[in-house]
Parts: sequence; structure tokens; C-alpha cells
Amino acid sequence: MATQVNVQPGHGKAGRQPTRQFLDSLSGHDDPGMFGRMFPNLEPLAVDDAPLQELADAMKDSNPGDAAGNNTKIPAGFTYLGQFVDHDITLDLTSFGDKEADPTAVENFRTPALDLDSVYGLGPDGSRQLYARNPGDADGKSPGPKLLIGKTISVDDVTITPRNDLPRNPEGFALIGDHRNDENLVVAQTHLAMLKFHNKVCDHLAASGVPAGEIFTQARQTVTWHYQWMVLHDFVERITEKGIVAKILDQGRRFYRFRKTPYMPVEFSAAAYRFGHSMVREVYSHNRKFTPGGGIPATLDLLFRFTGLSGGIIGDLAPDPVQPPLPIPVLSSNWIIDWRRYHEVLAANPPNVRLNPSRKIDPFLIPQLHELPGGGGSLPFRNLKRGVMLGLPSGQDVAKAMKIKNPLTPAEIASGADGAAAKKHGLHEHTPLWYYILKEAEQRGGGEKLGPVGATIVAEVFVGLVHGDRQSYLWLKGKNWKPTLPSKTKGEFTMADLLRFVGDISPIDGISTV
Repeated sequence: MATQVNVQPGHGKAGRQPTRQFLDSLSGHDDPGMFGRMFPNLEPLAVDDAPLQELADAMKDSNPGDAAGNNTKIPAGFTYLGQFVDHDITLDLTSFGDKEADPTAVENFRTPALDLDSVYGLGPDGSRQLYARNPGDADGKSPGPKLLIGKTISVDDVTITPRNDLPRNPEGFALIGDHRNDENLVVAQTHLAMLKFHNKVCDHLAASGVPAGEIFTQARQTVTWHYQWMVLHDFVERITEKGIVAKILDQGRRFYRFRKTPYMPVEFSAAAYRFGHSMVREVYSHNRKFTPGGGIPATLDLLFRFTGLSGGIIGDLAPDPVQPPLPIPVLSSNWIIDWRRYHEVLAANPPNVRLNPSRKIDPFLIPQLHELPGGGGSLPFRNLKRGVMLGLPSGQDVAKAMKIKNPLTPAEIASGADGAAAKKHGLHEHTPLWYYILKEAEQRGGGEKLGPVGATIVAEVFVGLVHGDRQSYLWLKGKNWKPTLPSKTKGEFTMADLLRFVGDISPIDGISTV
């Protein structure tokens, strides 16, 4: 098998990707390496490009600003938390040498896990560029337990310059464990919140008397376990159903199986987990400076521009003096996030602080995702094409294999303008898995949550990724472990709890705690 090294991984890539040839060589649910199949015995669905393109074109949201397309049950912050999580579980930190020796990742790879290696890298010793100097070290030459936080520059009437950006090198590249988390501003600020979360836990432990030499290890475990619990019970159960995690832990995983080492199933990575693309909004209320109706709307395009990976943050290469809006050396202070607009930090927001809902989980993607910048083409077509290239089975075959009691009917799939395009090519009876899962969310979940096929795949994989991590709370403490950090409801921990614990709710408004 030819060796392929991806030296410039972009969105959705982290140095290594599955190939059809490798996947077709697998059988059963032994430990296949980094990638594998949940349903290895199902026939792949073969569809030509022209029908896929026609279906993809029909998946365009014709009115992306219409409130009827909003999913008020899931705040928009979860769209980008989902992206952060994706980058966490697909980060591949193996060396180029290991990739060349083992391109399909059978032996040399880091397991997919919710372990925040995208934040911690290789730890203070292996990735010391991510860490602040140790204040207890007399010569200041060793890293301490805390992660670096970057500064912003003052712009407009926002004259504060707090540490509210990712740390950056002199040319603007983010000094973080996964460069993809500087792709758009909301995922970048989500990553920043995780950096602050770790540092706050360090302070919490120090105040409780934990010895200095033990703070990093204890903080990482505390942060990671609360993050894992939050992903399973706040994120996964919002997009599936309440109680599904406990049900799977009680009854066992039926479809996502492995012996000892978790793998990344392509039914999840190339289909089920791509539901988040339909949740992306065209315009956001980002803070008091960038909001619809009161200032400049924070368009998706702008959220990409104010980053180092996709936009105009270029460090010392920026003009001196700075000439906003772009290019700039680091994030400008007027773009610091107001978390009240992305997560339910408050019981109810003030009238002038708009909470962004996500868009419905359904077959429709906003127009910008049909015309990706830089000649990237149509995201829905790329998703559909990728499913065919990887040999994914049809949604109907997966539903049958899972013994779903009430699978989608051909008439349900054929409903709407998108369904008409599917029916024209017989795809209402033999449906690409990604489209089936989106259609199922529309027809069975009312656009508010995934249907049975999508929910089961997503929930089982996440439970399995945590359960298969021998440093996770499920492995070391069991399913009855409960979060211990302060939270709105004792024994629970949500993303809103994490943000309240961190503080810095809206720095440009001077709101640190609520």
C-alpha cells in the first residue's frame, strides 16, 4: 500500500485519513487501528457524481435567516463545541516517521479519545511551548502547571487588553495542541475557554492545599473527567435524547465494539457526526459590537477572517502601527466573545443580549457551505462523495442491521425539494448514510435532535471512546462517578457550568462572573 503523508492537514484532517483499500481489508470488530467499520459486512452504496451533485444542490437552505429554521433547543455554541470535540478525537500526534512506517495506523497511533490532547499536547515536558513559565522556578527555565493565554490589542472603544486570545508565535500562528482550533473565531474562543478552565482548576487545587508538584497532574485529570462527563451528558444527550448514555452503559454497546483499543468508525466520522454542518448559522450575535440589529452582524465569513489559520491574524507581519480591521498581529479586543450569546450561561438573557440558536438538524446547509472559499466547492457534495469513496452502506441497510423498529420510508425520504432530487435517482430507496441521518433528524426528531440511527451511532461511539480510555473516569471510577466542581446542579456539569466556573463571561462588558 502506498504511503501518503499529509504535510498540510486542513479542516477535518489531522495528518492521516482512512482509505477505501484499508477499510475493505478489515473484518469483524477486532482492533483495526485508527479507522474501521461498525458494519463491516454491509455492501457499499455506489452512486455516480451527477446524482450526488444534484442532491447536494437541493440541500441548500433557501432562507437561512428564517427563524422557522432555528433549533431553539440547542444554543449555537454547541455547533462549535462539537467541532472542538471533533478535533480532540481525531488529533493524530504520531511522527511523520511512524506515519510512513504505518500509514493506515494499525500499530503507531494515538487512540481516538476525549482526552484533550488538543489542549495539552505532550504535556509540559514534551510541549513546553504551550505552557507558562513556572513561577516557583528561580531561573524561570521550566514550564509550570498552567497553560499560556494570549493577549489582545485594543480597538475602537474597547480599550482593555486582557488575555483573551490564543497564545501566538511572532507570525500569528496559534501555539495550541491542534492548529485546526484557530480555524474560526468561535472554535478558537472555545479552545481558549478550555485553556482558562485548566488554569482555573490549577488555582482551585492550589487554594485547597495541593502540593505544587502535583497540581498539573491533578488539574489535567479533573479537567478531562469533567469535560468527558459534560460531552456525554450535556452535548451528546442534547443532540440525541436524555438518558441514552446511562442506557448504553447499562445495556452495553451493541454496534460500536472493539477488543481493547477504540478506533474511529467511518460510519461516525464520515456520516453521523457530520450532522453539525446543518447546524451552522449564516449570521451570529457575537458581542455588543457585532450583532444583528445593533451593529455589524458577525457573519460566518467574519468569524473565519479573525483567526490565524483562516484569516488575517499574522503577528509581526501586520502593519505597525496597526490598521484595523485586518490584518492584525493578534485578536482585536472588539472581537472577544460574549458567552451569554452562545450558551445558556444565564437563566434568561437581557433583552439586548441575543442567545444564538443553532440551525435545525436537517438536510439543509446554509449557502456559504455550498461555495467554500478558496475553490473548496460544495461541502454537502464533498460529504456525499466521501461516503461513496469510503464505501459507506446505505442508510436503509444500516437501519436494518440495527433493527430499527420504525425506519424511514421511501415516501418520507422523498418529501420536500431535497427528497424529490433524491427520488429522481432512486436515492429515496437506497440513501447515502449522511443524508439519511439528516433526513431522519428532520422526520423523527423534528430538526431538534438526531433520529434513532444517528443517535445510536453518535452516542455509542462517544461512550466507547471514553470507556476505552484507560485514564477516563469511566475506566478508573465507573459509571457512577459524578462531577465535583461547582455547578448549577450538584453532581452535574454542563458547558454553561464550565463557563461560569471560568468567569470572563463577557470581558468587553466587564462581566467576569454571573
